[in-house]
Amino acid sequence: MPDYTLTTSKQLQRRHAAEKRFQWYGRIAIAISVSFLVFMFTAIIFRGAGAFQQTEIGLNVALEEQVIDPQGLRDAGDISRANYKPLIMDAMQDIFPDVSERREKNQLYRLLSSASVFELGERVAKNPDLIGTTQTLWLPASSEVDLYMKDKIDQDVPEELRRLKDRDIAWVETLRSQGLIKKSFNKNFFTNGDSREPVMAGILGAALGSFFSLMICFIIAFPLGILTAVYLEEYATKNKLTDLIEVNINNLAAVPSIVFGLLGLAIFLNFFELPRSTPLVGGMVLALMAMPTIIIASRSILRSVPQNIRDAALGLGASKTQTTFHHVVPLAMPGMLTGTILGMARALGETAPLLMIGMIAFIVDVPKGVTDVATALPVQIFLWADSPEKGFVERTSAAIIVLLAFLIVMNLTAVYLRRKLERRW
Repeated sequence: MPDYTLTTSKQLQRRHAAEKRFQWYGRIAIAISVSFLVFMFTAIIFRGAGAFQQTEIGLNVALEEQVIDPQGLRDAGDISRANYKPLIMDAMQDIFPDVSERREKNQLYRLLSSASVFELGERVAKNPDLIGTTQTLWLPASSEVDLYMKDKIDQDVPEELRRLKDRDIAWVETLRSQGLIKKSFNKNFFTNGDSREPVMAGILGAALGSFFSLMICFIIAFPLGILTAVYLEEYATKNKLTDLIEVNINNLAAVPSIVFGLLGLAIFLNFFELPRSTPLVGGMVLALMAMPTIIIASRSILRSVPQNIRDAALGLGASKTQTTFHHVVPLAMPGMLTGTILGMARALGETAPLLMIGMIAFIVDVPKGVTDVATALPVQIFLWADSPEKGFVERTSAAIIVLLAFLIVMNLTAVYLRRKLERRW
């Protein structure tokens, strides 16, 4: 007779071995996924950390009144528009008195950012008492000098292939030896709008554009999404029309985002003639994109509310509307907020629909409202990544870090609300 006990034991051993192998496959898959994420975040942080610092050159600038404000009117506009280049060149030549030829002077001046003149003008316009004095001022260095100070220029590359020549490097080293060049926190990255000059480019305009767009998105998508979910789940009867609506909502949640951009272009811009490249239109497009996600999440949360609560409220004499909005919706609201935050987090990272409505333009001014021309953080990243300037590589990675930080904060907020406010039945 065959030994069934031995056969059963071998089968159990094979099953247990298969189960252990499957568990190890899962662990290996998780380890590989985490490794890729760690590698991606490490690469982004390594490439973008330098953007949070900028190189500055210290100069003793004689702010001569006959150059800045010869008429003595102390008009802020005239002071900011004065020609500060000769004053800066004189200060540079005080450090390098052997530089006498005009070509060398221009090359020496290019160690500074082209925006240093405008920054100096803004400083003097804010404090006109500086006129007629000699001040030690720290002005932003050029993008090439900034990269050199961050050890991102390979000196082994032939000089003719480098924008920063050997003579420039010698001047930078002279400034370093005299303590007249340093790296400081790059506040311009957080306080400026976009710029053609990498050292002066900032994310404030794009960040405010994203904020205004998300604000419009929330104002439109949250109430409409919640009310739609409440109606479909609590009031609508089951028929072919509601089935069709549900199918369309589920399909819209999977539609590529660029389709919503085309819809916004056709309806909001071409038909209603709303202003192009504004957070108002961007927020409306993002609201259309986020609404299906909010509706689906809200309906799921409404289904999780026990039927006993509805029955108890109706048994005590409450109407259908009172039962829904006094008992069911308040209990489901934490989950609805979580779904809304996750839907808006997805909208924050979208680029394609914003490109279709014109939010790809080069915008220097910082928007002050929803109708001002603006761009958004994902679009700003796209623009900087496409720029030929090497200095924008750092800015691109740094902007990605900021965008990821916003997304992480929004997701952590959703997790916190779910754990803090959720009810267990």
